[in-house]
Amino acid sequence: MTFSAKGFTAILSMMTIGAALLLPLSGAFAGDEKNVTEDDIVKALAPAPKKPLTRGLSIGPQADPAPSAAETKLIQSVRGRSTRSLSAVEREEIATAAKDKPNIDLEITFDYNSADISAKSLASVQALGRALTNPDLKGSTFVVAGHTDAAGGETYNQDLSERRADSIKRYLVDKYGIPATDLVTVGYGKSKLKDPNQPMAEANRRVQVVNMENKTTASK
Repeated sequence: MTFSAKGFTAILSMMTIGAALLLPLSGAFAGDEKNVTEDDIVKALAPAPKKPLTRGLSIGPQADPAPSAAETKLIQSVRGRSTRSLSAVEREEIATAAKDKPNIDLEITFDYNSADISAKSLASVQALGRALTNPDLKGSTFVVAGHTDAAGGETYNQDLSERRADSIKRYLVDKYGIPATDLVTVGYGKSKLKDPNQPMAEANRRVQVVNMENKTTASK
């Protein structure tokens, strides 16, 4: 059986199209991660509205409780402190105080073994900067907590997590003019993995942001 040049070209084109349909999607459709928006962050970090007291039982979500005197004292004591100056006890106290506060895990990832913000996470960091200057959030004190995956020793990972938290803080201060004292940076190394079942997963190399709602002592 023989084919003309035109017929061979047509068959080749059909084979090429078929092969393309079998290939995994790429570009905008495959590997693209949904970047968090400014609005997403504001909604997650904004304190619940305080409701007037009424008789009887109230129904529905309640406003987040105001910081206790101990929490306020803690935040006042760490505002303006360098990340490396925090003791292990202070780090755990911050984690406990932040546990029930409005928070968002942006999964801001970093290059492996580095404190450099990954290119795919830059849009999320920029959204964070815009959100923290939003009138609904401006003036609060925020905890910026750095985390690593489980690779390496505890001392190394502790240092790396602190540098990652510092990297985010530096970006927010330099690019968005957020007062440095409104950002409490803390590192947790590999002690608080987001995905303990996959300790080496990229999701563990992240930064979590918590609104401590301490506006009475935050910069205006």
